[in-house]
Amino acid sequence: MLLREKKDGLEVINEMFSTRVPVLIWLTLVYAGSIVLQFLEDPLILPGVIFTGLFTVHALLHWASYRVTPRQFWIYFSVQGALIYLCAILLPGGYQAVLIGLLPVLIAQSLGFSFRFRRVFFVSIISIIIFFDSALTVDDTGELLIFLPIFVLMLIIVIAYAITFFRQVQERLRVQSFLSDLQEAHRKVEELTLSNERQRMARDLHDTLAQGVAGLIMQLEAADAHITKGNTERSQEIIRLSMQQARRTLAEARTAIDNLRLKSAPELDFKESIEDEAQHFREATGIQMITDIDWNKRLSRVVMEHSIHIIKESLTNIARHARASMVKINVYGDEDRLQIKLSDNGKGFDTEAIGKEPGHYGLLGIQERARLIGGEMEISSSPQGTTVTLSIPYIEGA
Repeated sequence: MLLREKKDGLEVINEMFSTRVPVLIWLTLVYAGSIVLQFLEDPLILPGVIFTGLFTVHALLHWASYRVTPRQFWIYFSVQGALIYLCAILLPGGYQAVLIGLLPVLIAQSLGFSFRFRRVFFVSIISIIIFFDSALTVDDTGELLIFLPIFVLMLIIVIAYAITFFRQVQERLRVQSFLSDLQEAHRKVEELTLSNERQRMARDLHDTLAQGVAGLIMQLEAADAHITKGNTERSQEIIRLSMQQARRTLAEARTAIDNLRLKSAPELDFKESIEDEAQHFREATGIQMITDIDWNKRLSRVVMEHSIHIIKESLTNIARHARASMVKINVYGDEDRLQIKLSDNGKGFDTEAIGKEPGHYGLLGIQERARLIGGEMEISSSPQGTTVTLSIPYIEGA
């Protein structure tokens, strides 16, 4: 927070850079007015030369005022106040122009460094003291009462202008800050979008190419085993299934690449798709498969696609790792939730290792898909088998 405030303060000071030319024009007018008033009353050559030198230093400090930090302000103000005081007493005939022209500008400048009331109050008090002391030093008490109201009026006008100007500066900086924050937020959204897209592509490739190739390998291994036993008829049947699986995998890979689906939402039947996956699994592995589907409600396309991919990945994991002889799929639910349960009688595995072993991202992909559709997934495993349970909220008409 402190760093942000310091940064905002520096930005306000940098914005003061744009006010240098108008201030320089005003200082030139004050200088000319002071010299003319003095020389009309009493031409003072040496004091006029010294006045010119001090006034030049004062103008140069104004020109470089945007470099002054809030911590250096009091040094800056003290030096400028001393220069104004010296310039006023050097030209007794033109001191009014010096004080009325320079002190309000210096007070207004203090607002550029901070809107704190205490600082502006002290600067104003010191400026009024400089005004009175300068007038008394040049022994011009008679005109003091005349120029004091003018000085106060000039002070009010300049401070009012400065408050309006610096508030506009702060509003502009605030808008710039909002735009910068908006750009940063947009950049983060793009990064998250790219990250989500990479995860989606990884899931799609895993669920198409990886699963398809794994299924082909299992079928070819089965064909090789039958050939070794001399059962050519069964091996040819498995090879034909492998060719069908290869074509299916190619179609799914093209679908994933084009970000399209083989079936549109109205054509995709949830129960039929599960039965197809069970049939492919049964034919590819020879493992006994039992399906119990008690669900006839309409699901959204996204829920159907993710649910089918979860079932497909679970069956692939069972075929590759479980050494099971029986698999059961239960699909049921009520008015609020859809329940999908896959269980096998395989050897089980360590659920704590999910997502930690390189090259084994199937279960991690299942968890990601369950999260995307707002579902909850539980995986329980023991030497007697593994059960994957998916609970998905159901919205009528979704």
